[in-house]
Amino acid sequence: MNIANLDLNLLVVLRALLEERNVTRAGERIGLSQPATSASLARLRRHFSDELLVRRGNRYELTPLGHALRGPAANACSVMERLFSSRAHFHPETEQRDFTLLASDYAITVFGAALSRALHTEAPGVRLHFRQMPPTIVEATESVLGSVDGVLMLHGVISGYPAVELYRDEWVCLVDADNGTVGEEITMEDLARLPWAVYQRPYDVPVAHQLGMLGLDPRVEVSAHSFRMLPDLVRGTHRVALVQRRLLGAPAEHAGLRALPCPFPAAPIREALWWHPVHRYDAAHTWLRETAARVAAELDPGAAQAAERD
Repeated sequence: MNIANLDLNLLVVLRALLEERNVTRAGERIGLSQPATSASLARLRRHFSDELLVRRGNRYELTPLGHALRGPAANACSVMERLFSSRAHFHPETEQRDFTLLASDYAITVFGAALSRALHTEAPGVRLHFRQMPPTIVEATESVLGSVDGVLMLHGVISGYPAVELYRDEWVCLVDADNGTVGEEITMEDLARLPWAVYQRPYDVPVAHQLGMLGLDPRVEVSAHSFRMLPDLVRGTHRVALVQRRLLGAPAEHAGLRALPCPFPAAPIREALWWHPVHRYDAAHTWLRETAARVAAELDPGAAQAAERD
């Protein structure tokens, strides 16, 4: 399909109609009259050969295609907004800008907080928004990356997109300090018999796939959407959890726990800021990427040098 033959204004109307599910409210949202919005809906129906919105009593419902188009329409609008907000120059000390990054609570704790402090000092007009990673990050990487400024994620989940290398980390096995069933070293037999506390979003824990390849199926006793909850879910129990060493912070922050080396060659963590090529020449985004790289280097100079050698 030749995009030059399309009226891209219809994309804005499509998004409003699918999200509002009401012609009048959709028009008010985007500044169109009710007749103009109805005319646009008619054009969209002809284009898609589908009703998109159907009346059920005194309300509208989306057709199956309407449901399928809702997410892509929102992402497409976001890409267009970011594309047309690009500028040739960016002055962080004076300009206003919003940046949105997708990240786990681990990435926000270890890196995002330091990045936010740098922006607070250097760019008072910049607003930084962290959002949780959607489950579609693997299947719909293109649209997800295009709808935000970047994704804080380790290597091994997505590929084929530009990335700024940030820092390195390692997985450790976390157990309670009073767990007398585990010796000075934890074994594969220990991992097989102990109950587990696990992170619920498997694409953020590629090392878990290694366990499956080794024939180990963890006996999950409790799961959570937060990496930061895992130490508390292990404390005072016989559970074990795989956590990132940097997440544990200072010794006082994980008192009563033991972090033991994994009894298998766990894949190293290489955290990166992934971004969509649409941002390549945007001066504001270039500044964000450069700032992220500098903050990461200040956090771990050794890791930054290793990334450069790679």
